[in-house]
Amino acid sequence: MEHLFRPEIVGPITGTLMVVLIVGVIFWFKAREKELQVHQEMRIREMEHQRKMKELELEIERTKASQASPRAS
Repeated sequence: MEHLFRPEIVGPITGTLMVVLIVGVIFWFKAREKELQVHQEMRIREMEHQRKMKELELEIERTKASQASPRAS
């Protein structure tokens, strides 16, 4: 067992694993940031869509009201 943990073997393996870990963490943070940005953009688009739908509903109500008022006269 003693020959498995020699410094000339453990050192390069540990160094390589640290580099891989650091790169993995950086990519994870960048991916998470991108995901949050996409969610924020989707929420903004959803709010804009809801606003446009309300405007269309109001326009439909106005059109119906203007069409109904000449008939009532």
